[in-house]
Amino acid sequence: MRLPQKRPIPKRFRKPSIGMQASSNLLLVLSMIMFAAGFPAAEYLLDEWSPIALSFARLCIAAAGMVAVWIIVDGWRRVVGAPWMRAMFVGGVGFGFGSHLLLIAQSISDPVTAAIMVTTMPIMGMIMEVFLDGRRITLRLMLGVSATFVGGVFATGGNPQMIDAGAGALIALLATILFTWGSRATVKSFPDLTSIGRSSITIVGAMMAIAMIFAISLFTGTTTLPPVQSAQNWALLVYYALGALGLSQVFWIMGVGRMGIGMASLHMNLTPFYVMLLMLALGGSWQWGQAFGAGIVAVGVFVAQLKNPLRRSVPQTE
Repeated sequence: MRLPQKRPIPKRFRKPSIGMQASSNLLLVLSMIMFAAGFPAAEYLLDEWSPIALSFARLCIAAAGMVAVWIIVDGWRRVVGAPWMRAMFVGGVGFGFGSHLLLIAQSISDPVTAAIMVTTMPIMGMIMEVFLDGRRITLRLMLGVSATFVGGVFATGGNPQMIDAGAGALIALLATILFTWGSRATVKSFPDLTSIGRSSITIVGAMMAIAMIFAISLFTGTTTLPPVQSAQNWALLVYYALGALGLSQVFWIMGVGRMGIGMASLHMNLTPFYVMLLMLALGGSWQWGQAFGAGIVAVGVFVAQLKNPLRRSVPQTE
């Protein structure tokens, strides 16, 4: 009797190789470092810019630079034929409103606190994968996620604003939910685009959404144009746009595409530690509690990725 042959596992459901996991984690680490560097830059710029004006200027520079690179890499026909209407919604809601709300949260708190607030992103990512993608969560995955969350709390140095049900915490929580949804929706909605295309098209969507809010704010007098900026301010703004948003977004979307939003978002919990190191370089003080918390986060990221804790692998898009 002929035994039935085992059907090969489709490529998009195969477990990522060790090399793929290592390169994906490296991309996410680079993304988070660049993202973290934007918090000190924003803190300096907020002395002269209103949050909405800074968001609009940042997104304009990022959109112009990213689309230019996209045209060079993929060609203008690919850019023109992209699904722009869908991008307006995903980019506007996920990254436009999300990034602006996080900037507002920073404007009423401080850089490290604002970075700490995104440590809820792994929880949001796992919840979305369970309810939207049918993922099953194992004990190992829960231990990893718990470790990253505990590490994030340690990294705050016990900052009570993390548990305070105030306006800043609520705004940052909403921003994290929108950013998590936007990251997942970008990978799901634009499977035929390259990473540079996905990042560029959603940043343009974000710019259009914030442009409407900025125009309304100018018309109603709730905000004003900033004064003429110095060369240093312009340099910080360019990095805040092209580095902390543009290039960081490309690396982030690549990592999400390879590992899924739930697993990739675990790296968000290291952002406060990176911000702390940058603030230290700018004259701040070293906090051992934050360093210890970062170590716990690193262990949590490693544990959560052991033996592919999700029931099936995340579709490979890169």
